[in-house]
Amino acid sequence: MKLAIRSLVAAAALIAAAAAQAQVTVKDAWVRATVPQQKATGAFMQLQSTKDTKLVSASSPLTPNVEVHEMAMQDNVMKMRQVPAIELPAGKVVELKPGSYHVMLMNLQKPVSVGDTVSLTLSFESKDGKRETVEVQAPVRPLNSSAAPAAHGGHTH
Repeated sequence: MKLAIRSLVAAAALIAAAAAQAQVTVKDAWVRATVPQQKATGAFMQLQSTKDTKLVSASSPLTPNVEVHEMAMQDNVMKMRQVPAIELPAGKVVELKPGSYHVMLMNLQKPVSVGDTVSLTLSFESKDGKRETVEVQAPVRPLNSSAAPAAHGGHTH
């Protein structure tokens, strides 16, 4: 009988641990390489959440200046601006890509080169105000990259 109770307790603990795991999945994260003297670059990825949530901030040991941005046409001019959050509707893939939503790494102290990996911490907030962070290791891709390679499985967490 004690063994059965221990088994039930262990099973309940495993279910609770699974429920506590990340609600957000990050795929195909990458950062665009820079040239000497360039002080900013973008990070791009695909985000998917199991429930309605939003990306509210990002950080990186590479620079203390990391913001969530949007690029959009306004009066026939492409404009970039910081946004307070990016909504992630439950079950939908939201793509952060060049010319759209992205994470901006600013005031870089040194160039970011192909072959480097950039650590990012993404902060999410659910509708009920609960916060979750996801650690991402994003490889650096060439300046002319416009999207993650389709054949490469990205980093997930």
